[in-house]
Amino acid sequence: MSSFFAMLDRMKYINRWGLMRNTRAESLSEHVQRTAWLAHALAVLRNRRFGGSADTERAALLALFHDSPEALTGDLPTPVKYYSDEVREAYRTVEEHAAQTLLDMLPADLRDDYAPLLFPSDSDAPLWEIVKAADTLCAYLKCLEEMRAGNREFTIAAEQTKLKLNEMDLPEVDAFLAEFVPAFEKTLDEMRR
Repeated sequence: MSSFFAMLDRMKYINRWGLMRNTRAESLSEHVQRTAWLAHALAVLRNRRFGGSADTERAALLALFHDSPEALTGDLPTPVKYYSDEVREAYRTVEEHAAQTLLDMLPADLRDDYAPLLFPSDSDAPLWEIVKAADTLCAYLKCLEEMRAGNREFTIAAEQTKLKLNEMDLPEVDAFLAEFVPAFEKTLDEMRR
């Protein structure tokens, strides 16, 4: 018996943004799904508009698994995770242990197929850059959603996250922000016009 997929399925029970008051909870499952389609979109933009050659499907797949260790650890809020170099390094160790625990839940003949999804490799470094951008973009969209619902709790997080996106200096991120993000602030009726 393998518990790997059953453990990943439990991500639907893990809520993100634990230190913030949310108007609507966001599960880890929702987050990884959104991050996957954003990573795919950023890779497509990179390829179509900016001369890139990113593997769009691999970018989406890496994003789909990017927070898998949190199925075991839960979601540690960003201010805690990045409080200091010592905390960041300790959490990295915890995440690596959780990733290894997940990998060990698979039958031995499947582990080589999933290891690169749980442990970033140098060969995927350009794609992980896209996944990180998608992950940050996902956080920004959550901030916008909360602010649109009148939740001022996310105002500073939105500003800080937008600054991170700008500092990435990725043309595909800039294009997504300009072309697609404004629609996230519209109502259903406004989007359908």
